[in-house]
Order: sequence, then C-alpha cells, then structure tokens
Amino acid sequence: MELVCPAGNYQSLIKAVDHGANAVYMGLKNETNARNFAGLNFSDKQIAKAIEYAHKNGCKVYCAVNTYAREHTWKHWTRSVDTIMGSGIDTIIVADIGVMDYIRSRSDNFPIHLSVQASATNLESLNFYHRNFSIKRAVLPRVLSLSQVSMLARKSPVEIEVFGFGSLCIMAEGRCYLSSYLTGESPNTHGVCSPASFVRWEDNGSTLESRLNGLLIDRFEENENAGYPTLCKGRFQVEGRVEHALEEPTSLNTMAILPELKAAGVKAIKIEGRQRSPSYVASVTRTWRKAMDLINEQDKNVPSDYIDELANLAEGKQTTIGAYERSWQ
Repeated sequence: MELVCPAGNYQSLIKAVDHGANAVYMGLKNETNARNFAGLNFSDKQIAKAIEYAHKNGCKVYCAVNTYAREHTWKHWTRSVDTIMGSGIDTIIVADIGVMDYIRSRSDNFPIHLSVQASATNLESLNFYHRNFSIKRAVLPRVLSLSQVSMLARKSPVEIEVFGFGSLCIMAEGRCYLSSYLTGESPNTHGVCSPASFVRWEDNGSTLESRLNGLLIDRFEENENAGYPTLCKGRFQVEGRVEHALEEPTSLNTMAILPELKAAGVKAIKIEGRQRSPSYVASVTRTWRKAMDLINEQDKNVPSDYIDELANLAEGKQTTIGAYERSWQ
C-alpha cells in the first residue's frame, strides 16, 4: 500500500518526503483546492521546486484541484489545470465533472484521481467516472464501513484510496454547506470551511472565546486547548447543557485495521493535514511509515506503541476508527 501524506507548504513537503511518504499531495494558492487557508499552498515557482525535490527522492506529487467551479470564475480552474499539467506533476485530484472534462479535452491519458469531495460511495459512481473520464484512482469518503470499503475495493474498476489518520468530519465530503450558513462561503466552492476573515478570538482574561462571523463557537478555560473555530465542532447550549452538539473534536486513526484494509485491496492510505505544521507532518509520516512497512513487508499487526505515538497528535487528544466500525455490518 502507498502512503500519501499532506504538503500544505514546502517545508511540510520536505518533512513528508524525508520521513518516508510514497506520495505527497498539495494545492495551489487559490480557491481551486479544499484547503485554501492564508499562508498555505504553492505558487507556480514553488510547485516546480517541490516536484524536483520529491522526484529526486523517489516520491510522487499529487495536486488537488478539488473544489467545485463557479460560472463567473471558471477560468481560475482551467488556468490552474493548465499550470499543473505543465509542471511535471504525477496526478491531479479532481471533484468537479467539468474540470475532469477540461483535463480530458487536453489529454486522453493524464492521470486523474477522483477526490473525496466527489462523494463517490458506490460502485456505479466509480464505474461512471472511470467510463467517462478514465480516472485511475478514487479517494473514498469517510462515511463507509469496513465491509463497504472491502466490497468496493474488490469490484472497483480503479484503485481505491482511503483516509488513515487525521481530522474527522461528520459531514459527507462534497456535501457540506454548513459553514456557508454562517459565512456565505463553503469548502466546496471557496476551499475553506472557516475563512480566516470571519474568525475572531476574544481574550476575556480567564476565558478565550472563538467566533465565526460574530457567532460564539466555543469558550475555553485557562490552559484548555483551543481548537480552530468550525461550526460543526463548536459547543452550544442544548436543553440547558453546553456540549458539542454536532461533533466532538477527534481524529480518525485506522492503524489498528491496516491488515484488513490491505486484505481488502486498498491501494493507498491518505493522511489528512495540509493545514498542520511541518513538525506534525514529520511525526505522523514517520510513525505511519513504520506501520506500513510492517504491513507491506511482514504482514504483521501494528504494535500498540505505534498507535500510542499518535495519541498526542490527535485532535481533542482522542481517536476513533469512525464509520469503519459498524457492528450491524
């Protein structure tokens, strides 16, 4: 199985490559990728430098153009595709059918990976994208059980990639418009669920408050870890109790079921975290490289201490295998 790691900037890319990633994924400095945060992503010149470094060290580079294009800004997406296809990149990760069609108008065989943002959760969806756009791989949404993933991997006409570690969202990827309820901007079209321009922090002495477009998202006590404000992971008053009404901050960690994912025929494990620090990328990549080598070369279960190494890097200091575990399946 291939280990695919995040590269939110050039330093993170170096850390991922140096610590054993088989491939890294990145985005351009615009709304065409689903991590359009200030200070992240790559300029045209940086892409060339990044590809040169990765390829020199035997690592592939994927670029995400995985938001949904809008009519009045369509040229942003075509210009981004033109830039990437001429850069020497290994693959473009795409969600929008129109963007896929544009790539195919330029090349019959340039590799396309179907983004998780496309929300392809069934065999007919995978057949459709393969038949019409000759996709090479599909990244599955984090809403499928292990048995569903196994079935798709066995029957799919394309390679299957799944998320292995990182922030977990309760929304089906490509279907979330919750953030646009507050800000008017969605990760599906603008590339970020909590745009920095709408985020406000207020220090009240003993507490720290986070707000999104003026709405109080969370209140943190002194010495309490303060997470970036997203609507789905905020704490709200519900029937007299203050709680995480939609989703509690936690991280996905599938390391314990790696043998099952390998047996199912999953081609690649993806690590979430383009918005994370280079040190985070280095630590996670190093640990996952050790685990993947055990699975790939010796077919052994992953030792518990490997899993424990990731505990302090997990969102909310806790992990889950999420939808992979469903007792009724």
